[in-house]
Amino acid sequence: MLKFVSRRLVQMVGLFFLFLTLVFFLLQAQPGDISNLFIDPNLPREVQEQLRERLGLDGSVWSQWATYLTNFVRGNLGVSFSQYPRPVLDIILEALPRTMFLFTLATLCSYIVGFSLGKHLAWRRGGFSEYSVTIGGVLLYTVFYPWFAVIVILTFGSRLGWFPINGFLTPEFWRNAPYSGNQVFTQMILSLFIAGAIAAFTAWWARRQKDRRRARLIRVTGYGASLGSIVVFWALRGDMRPYALDIAHHSVLPVMTLTLVAFAGVMLLTRGSMLETLREDYILTARAKGVPERVIRDRHAARNALLPVVTSFVLGLAFIIGGGVVTETVFSWPGMGLLLLGSTVIEDVPLATGALAFIGILALVAHLVVDILYAVLDPRIRIAGGR
Repeated sequence: MLKFVSRRLVQMVGLFFLFLTLVFFLLQAQPGDISNLFIDPNLPREVQEQLRERLGLDGSVWSQWATYLTNFVRGNLGVSFSQYPRPVLDIILEALPRTMFLFTLATLCSYIVGFSLGKHLAWRRGGFSEYSVTIGGVLLYTVFYPWFAVIVILTFGSRLGWFPINGFLTPEFWRNAPYSGNQVFTQMILSLFIAGAIAAFTAWWARRQKDRRRARLIRVTGYGASLGSIVVFWALRGDMRPYALDIAHHSVLPVMTLTLVAFAGVMLLTRGSMLETLREDYILTARAKGVPERVIRDRHAARNALLPVVTSFVLGLAFIIGGGVVTETVFSWPGMGLLLLGSTVIEDVPLATGALAFIGILALVAHLVVDILYAVLDPRIRIAGGR
């Protein structure tokens, strides 16, 4: 496994720099002179040349490419043209936690609900509930997302007034706040990570138990501890809690919209994978041996049906930045998606290249994680890899 991971890491580095090169030249291939958008043509020519040099636009395209790759290796992504002289890395690190919080939470909710529901639909197929839920899932999966998001905003935000219709915080409430939005975001992500780690360990431990009563007790205790960790975490941060609640209130609508649309695809994927798994010979063998139906469903069928779902989940996390363009635009959520869209429209090349570089890094890491998870979930893949 270590040799496989090392080989893949070397491949990832080469592939990433190839991707970065393509992104750089595609953005440079836009028609017109980019410097004319950010440099006043009425300035003296000497001043214009100095500004081009500061922006890194004074040399040829090849020299700019070589300079950019050299600086990237050193952790310098350049400065933003539109927000000069702010470094690109600072802008990205400011927007990234907002996107990670919103889409990670929505993705986790959609996959937990979608996998559980799809598993039960495949196991109890043929009834009215399966047909009705499947039809509803297809409608949600194929709905035009921007239209659906606007309907959610009009219903729950405008007419009912339950939630804010845009933004990620209330400016008046945060006017004299002792914390920045990113500081609160970081703590919110940390609390969710702790709760998720406890829940994942609980699920792993309960799965290893042969006694069903003991496994059920472990699940109840562990999941209760997972929720309790969030309560304790924010009880210890009383002065920060009101600001976290304000952000959470603003995030309800986008998270709910993303979950409703995404869970349908996960449910249909799980259902189809589960139906194929139930036809396998080892399922018939387990039934012939008298293995309990619940064990067959959860440990034999569902575990193997989980492989394509895991692939979709990890790759979905990798592309949350690119997929967040529509959502963050509709809900005015100032994250990476809105940042990428804005930088592309105004031709802020360093900022757009930096955002796309983050997408490339997440995608490559996600593919590596998928390969490792496949070897963990399916022993046949691990044995084949060893040979």
